[in-house]
Amino acid sequence: MTDSTRPEVARNGISRRGFLAGTGSVLGAVALSGHAVAAERGATSAVADGARIPALVIGTGYGGSVAALRLAEAGVDVQMVEMGMAWDTPGPDGKIFANTTSPDHRSFWLRTRTKQPLSNFLGFPIDKDVPKYTGILDAEDFAGITVYQGRGVGGGSLVNGGMAVTPKRENFGAILPTVDANEMYGTYYPRANAGLGVTTIDPDWFETAECYQYARVGRKHAQRSNFPFVFVPDVYDWDYMKREQAGTAPRSALAGEILYGNNYGKKSLQKTYLPRAKATGRVSISPLHKVVSVAPASGGGYTVRIEQLSTTGATTATKEITADRVFFAAGSVGTSKLLTKLKATGALPALNGEIGKGWGDNGNVMCGRANHLWDPTGSLQSSIPTAGIDNWAAGGAFAEVAPLPTGIETYASFYLSITKNPNRAQFTYNPSSGGIDLNWQTAWKQPGINAAKTIFDKINAKEGTIYRTDLFGVYKIWGDHLTYHPLGGAVLGRATDNYGRLHGCPGLYVIDGALIPGNTSVNPFVTITALAERNIEKIIAADL
Repeated sequence: MTDSTRPEVARNGISRRGFLAGTGSVLGAVALSGHAVAAERGATSAVADGARIPALVIGTGYGGSVAALRLAEAGVDVQMVEMGMAWDTPGPDGKIFANTTSPDHRSFWLRTRTKQPLSNFLGFPIDKDVPKYTGILDAEDFAGITVYQGRGVGGGSLVNGGMAVTPKRENFGAILPTVDANEMYGTYYPRANAGLGVTTIDPDWFETAECYQYARVGRKHAQRSNFPFVFVPDVYDWDYMKREQAGTAPRSALAGEILYGNNYGKKSLQKTYLPRAKATGRVSISPLHKVVSVAPASGGGYTVRIEQLSTTGATTATKEITADRVFFAAGSVGTSKLLTKLKATGALPALNGEIGKGWGDNGNVMCGRANHLWDPTGSLQSSIPTAGIDNWAAGGAFAEVAPLPTGIETYASFYLSITKNPNRAQFTYNPSSGGIDLNWQTAWKQPGINAAKTIFDKINAKEGTIYRTDLFGVYKIWGDHLTYHPLGGAVLGRATDNYGRLHGCPGLYVIDGALIPGNTSVNPFVTITALAERNIEKIIAADL
């Protein structure tokens, strides 16, 4: 415990035992609602140059939001810095987020041309020029893969489909082998699901909802080929979606909103963990701030250099602060890149040789199938997927039955598969460019394609259908060029101890998807959240 932190905790009279008793309580935000005004003021004021901060959280995604909330509940003042925007101000159309079918300047992070995951449709390229802007979706290119990441307060929760899947317990040992499964399934997964607002679609409504015709077609095809079809929990407000369908609320999921944010119904971190953190009065958030250096400070703690950005990506100010503790929560890629650079350049030479290793794509591959005319998937499709095909045990693949919300009938079934791909890549520092390279190879996607084919080759054979070849290029079946689910790069128990403490650097922690070695067997954000809940509880109990 540092001298600067001890008086903070003592002054508020919060003991370790008192904190642990209340960590899982959803009522904490209500009890602390009197601090909401102060919290909102803090959330909109940028961190000051020269500030001394008890806890700095780099990033506002799942791990960072959990850390900020729990630290604040323990009486610690927290400064969060976020490279992206706050996403709290409507654009020219009166909405905060752009529609998926009409990308504009809000859609992509510092690009002058969109780079949509589906690059083609009906044989035509669909990307278009847009003004350069700090938009919500970053399509970050490496040598063999494009990694899609959320940019803004709320991180990846802003741009994902909200599929909140807890892995099957029998698969957990391969996901996080050093973590006690009993603790995760008894305490931390339930805590994460409660904090995220996870619910499941009403199965009766699903059977008749026009917007899920595509999913019912996917179910029919899966079951006819003897594959288990499973409903998947989500963080969407299902009552709101019912009103969208009934025409009594502005359309959101039913307007195709997903890839570039969702204006109404989705419970992103902006509606769950982050408001609770702000309500403590102890959490401030600085959007458009990018951490570029972390190094030991002469008087203890760490000197952190931060660049403030404009909406065109230009650096408008450089700040230097001192933090007693730093939590790396910039996402798997952001955290791994920063730590790799800090080790290679000598800013944090004590980091061990595991930094940058163990990175994977969660086995992501995409594909489409061309259905017969008697199997229309519907012109109105909810952008929120709610079901999947589970062939993990037999074939190493779990496939989301995903939407293709074009607004027209496509007779197409579309899927994002998560597969048991064993390939792992490493981040390295490139001294000539000053950047970070990733040695992933596109050919490494082949095990994922093979696993996905165990599902879709069989369905095509049964249904007499074929793969679509017009979605990812010209005559290209597989979306093997991307991932939505980056994981690893600072793996738990290797680059860190078993709770995310970075080896060799007391007071530095990793608390995001960089801890997970490459695969979770399902969509990863519930596991990232649950692991963060586990780790921060231990860190507060032992280190504070």
